[in-house]
Amino acid sequence: MAENKNFTIGITQGDINGISYEVIIKSLNDNRIMELCTPVVYGLAKVASYHKKYMDLPDFSFQFIKSAEQISTKRPNLINIYEEEVKLELGTSTRIAGQMAERSLYAAGRDLKNKLIDAIVTTPINKSNIQSEKFKFSGHTDFFEHYFGGKEHPALMLMVADNLRVGFVTNYLPIKEVSENITTEIILQKLDILNNSLKQDFGLNNPKIAVLALNPHGGDNGLLGNEDKDIIQPAVVQAFHEGINAFGPFPADGFFAAGSYTKFDAVLAMYYDQGMVPFKLLGKNGVNFTAGLPIVRTAPAHGTAYDIAGKNIADPQSMRNAIYLAIDILRNRANNMV
Repeated sequence: MAENKNFTIGITQGDINGISYEVIIKSLNDNRIMELCTPVVYGLAKVASYHKKYMDLPDFSFQFIKSAEQISTKRPNLINIYEEEVKLELGTSTRIAGQMAERSLYAAGRDLKNKLIDAIVTTPINKSNIQSEKFKFSGHTDFFEHYFGGKEHPALMLMVADNLRVGFVTNYLPIKEVSENITTEIILQKLDILNNSLKQDFGLNNPKIAVLALNPHGGDNGLLGNEDKDIIQPAVVQAFHEGINAFGPFPADGFFAAGSYTKFDAVLAMYYDQGMVPFKLLGKNGVNFTAGLPIVRTAPAHGTAYDIAGKNIADPQSMRNAIYLAIDILRNRANNMV
């Protein structure tokens, strides 16, 4: 049956000067991971070996391969994406690290498109040093939307920690640009994506979604802004009439402080910090999931953590949870197709 399938999970190496390899290796050193999936890291063999050495894990090893056709189900795999020597500068942003992160991302993306792997778990990139003529995205969500979605499959950034799920109408935007990028149409689009994902990817039959207000106190009837009553409220009403259990808009401060989020299956925030700050305070070892796409992509909900790179103190639980969530979503999608 579909739920018993051993999925092949591609893992991108992210920024080699951060904690990516540490959380990858610590996660894959957990035997439970190998029982649930076949992991394939798209990275650099020598860099992986360096990290393994200082982590003092003598019983852990990768199967170094050249392509996905050589994948072994007996131990973690690493597809070596670059043969030349690459200089490590732990805790530092370097151009070569950005180039290798980009190369890893496209290599895994190609294999996912060609159905050689079943899902991708990305580790953190530096959004500045990865920029190139080819990669001009604000982050992973925009990249995957472009590479796998386009106009037919717009994406939604969805943060997940147990039963706390927070999605975003806008992602990485300067605050001064948030308001002009919020429309009734885009809120309806995001609510539709979120509602479908809660059903398809999380197995919820009749999900309830809370929508946050943009302005303090929900705008105070226009005193503090008109977006809530003129843009957000009409979107919530229309979504409800279209069969989506959407409610709000709720002023964000009281909504989280009073614990109202526990009464809903998901929360739709208007901008990044509005949803991410409470998520990181309330959620433990969270996961970033790109909802709305025909493929599955998850990631640990943390950054490159340059300050602790190479110190063997990074917590791998968010990375493990990202792998587990990818498997759960693949199972839910497979079972929905039966």
